[in-house]
Amino acid sequence: MPYRKTPSEIRRLEAAREHLVACATSVVAEVGWAQTSVTAVADSAGIAAGSVYQHFPSKAALAVEVFRRAAGREVEVLGEVLDGEGDPVERLTRGIEVFARRALENRGLAYALLAAPAEAAVGAERLEFRRRYRALFAEVVRQGMAAGLLPAQNGEITAAALTGAIGEVLVDPLGTPSGHTTDELLTDLTAMALRCAGAPAV
Repeated sequence: MPYRKTPSEIRRLEAAREHLVACATSVVAEVGWAQTSVTAVADSAGIAAGSVYQHFPSKAALAVEVFRRAAGREVEVLGEVLDGEGDPVERLTRGIEVFARRALENRGLAYALLAAPAEAAVGAERLEFRRRYRALFAEVVRQGMAAGLLPAQNGEITAAALTGAIGEVLVDPLGTPSGHTTDELLTDLTAMALRCAGAPAV
């Protein structure tokens, strides 16, 4: 009969995997994808480098898991805000503010998710998550049009423009913080995004 892991062994392995992903995420946030090695992650986790491969078949597989977890959380938070209280324009404004503020509060990880050079597997994940952001923005833009708060437009194109522009605006402040304060940057970023969507000036 083949050996089957006991529930306690499964829980221990799952906990070890979670700890490993958390440590890898911290290392990526500190040094970026290119400088994140299996040895650095293992040292952070307090295990031998070979033990990493008990949980992930390659460095690329670990990197993809780190990206999916971190980016997935940001998509989840943005989705909650865009689907929350207020009219569509208010939710769009709040969503952009929350997304940008979270990025600026964790610059290293946000830069890794948005723009830092990475291997192909992570790049493919980055494209997939951009599609998820676009879908969220497209929906709130459609709701804004339906409510008469935004002019008629192609919501998909507007959503793509918003996704690209927000990321591009944040790249320099994340990679090389400028003299702008967070509040100034958020004010300018949300104003730009609302102009892009056609929201009336307030």
